[in-house]
Amino acid sequence: MKAIILAAGYGTRLYPLTLNKPKALLEVGGKTILERVVKDIFSLKECEAAYIVSNDRFYKQFCDWTESGIAKGIIGSKKLEVLNDGTTSNDDRLGAIGDINFAIEKKKIEDDILVMGSDNLFGFHIRDFEGFALSKRPSACLALHDVKDIKKASLYGIAIVKSETKEVVDFQEKPKEPKSTLAATAVYFYPKEKIEMLKEYMKSGLTKDAPGNFVKWLSTKEKVYGFVFQEKWYDIGDIASLESADEEYRKKEGSA
Repeated sequence: MKAIILAAGYGTRLYPLTLNKPKALLEVGGKTILERVVKDIFSLKECEAAYIVSNDRFYKQFCDWTESGIAKGIIGSKKLEVLNDGTTSNDDRLGAIGDINFAIEKKKIEDDILVMGSDNLFGFHIRDFEGFALSKRPSACLALHDVKDIKKASLYGIAIVKSETKEVVDFQEKPKEPKSTLAATAVYFYPKEKIEMLKEYMKSGLTKDAPGNFVKWLSTKEKVYGFVFQEKWYDIGDIASLESADEEYRKKEGSA
């Protein structure tokens, strides 16, 4: 298994904190978000390598982090590499789906793929998601969280799943009138059998931005499953959500 960490955004809603620093290198509870994400990924023994997809502006900062003692202590014998997608602003960005495809082509990935955002933290154990996803192969899976608020749901990709099987029967990206409150979080599993489907999607004229758009398209062609978790979800998109996550992690972990 290979992991792709999406970190090519510019975090404009977190300005001025992210004017000269990537969102993933901001701290939550005394540790960078990226440190927490990478540690989760490499807790999976099946995951041999992870690739951080960065834009050109923050590429060197990510490279410097991967060479730090903290990163090396997490990586161990595994591989962590930063990929520069060459973009310099929101105007020329590849989009999340474009960045996933970029990493697959750049590293010639032919294995199962775990995709994670670099700005989301979760209360569930990644091994539980992996177990669920492997039980559903060769279908794709994504992690879902009930935000319990219709108004808030319009900000996310929203899924409807069968209660018994957890099959996704409907998916809409940021709908004006959400049909449910099950929000897509930044955790996806694509078995190697789905790489060709991603390449097919890339040839379409459909948007390459939010990763949920690929899920929406894929779910109309074959089965996709949702791992619904009850634990906390921290979607760090603005200063308020960053401060809230930082406070909760400091309480939970006893940080100063």
